[in-house]
Amino acid sequence: MLRHGYVGIPYVPVFHHEIELCQSYVYFKHSSAKSPYFYVIQYHPLYLLIDTMQIFYDERFVLPLPLQHRFPMQKYALLSEQVREGSIIPQATVREPQPATDREIDRAHAAAYRQQVDDGTLSAQALRKIGFPWSPKLGARERLVAGATLAACRAALDGGCAVNLAGGTHHAFREHGAGYCVYNDGAIAARAMQAEDRVTRVVILDCDVHQGDGTAAILQDDASIFTFSIHGAKNYPFHKQHSDLDIGLDDGADDDTYLTALASGLRQSIAVAHADLAIYVAGADPYADDLLGRLAVSKAGLAERDRMVFDACRSAGLPVAVTMAGGYARDVADTVAIHLQTVHIAAEFQER
Repeated sequence: MLRHGYVGIPYVPVFHHEIELCQSYVYFKHSSAKSPYFYVIQYHPLYLLIDTMQIFYDERFVLPLPLQHRFPMQKYALLSEQVREGSIIPQATVREPQPATDREIDRAHAAAYRQQVDDGTLSAQALRKIGFPWSPKLGARERLVAGATLAACRAALDGGCAVNLAGGTHHAFREHGAGYCVYNDGAIAARAMQAEDRVTRVVILDCDVHQGDGTAAILQDDASIFTFSIHGAKNYPFHKQHSDLDIGLDDGADDDTYLTALASGLRQSIAVAHADLAIYVAGADPYADDLLGRLAVSKAGLAERDRMVFDACRSAGLPVAVTMAGGYARDVADTVAIHLQTVHIAAEFQER
């Protein structure tokens, strides 16, 4: 089995394994396996090399906004800094994405809408619904955010798990944006992976506190992409769409209530989806002190949520592409901490 995307770690000899050096490569045979397999990796005398998770970020994710705007745009830069400084993985694996192309966007959105985003011809009403002012940087940012989810899906299919440090823009519909979402990165990425013949079926596991209404609407007639949303029943959006599986929780739902419902939803979704790839929308906003959340889930409960999602996907043999989605905690540091623990847990999942 050939593996790629490596990071060096100090080599300690291990019994019951054979190491054979040949020129500049190591051939690593696991002799205890029933059917021996090999890692073929570049050789360094002090290191064995193992594959590592890819993370996608671009500084243009941080869109300049008016003072006092309620969206915590700074969370993306803060999260990126902590990922790089916290030694979750080496900095070299934090990569800049390519922007989504017209063709990739148009598989999920009307070309006329995409053109309005590019040209700045969205109506004042359309911009109010999105919640961001138009500028030339808006369209460029949204293409990069969608491109990062595309890249995370490709990397996950190659290596098991990958992360977009933004994304989860699940309120964008085919012909309009909403709720701080311009393009629906999950729908764009799922259809791109199918168009590239990488997968046949996809499951979108949406754990943001707000229903993935745009995702549900775009994919409502697409049986090849299963949509699951667990969210606040009385929270935004107030007119819900129909996902393939929706679980609406009452205001104030705590860890036990949330995790019990999630376990049921994951079992049903993965069993029915028969997917080749999971896109995990890992919102930080079910947190108890989130200003827009209305639930009462603790940071520890959200960490357990992440582990449950990754464990369920591992059991099903599903690669996972992770997006950050929403987070509006009273203190932005709490939102960043929740996103960061999701990245930590994803990295642990990748290492297993």
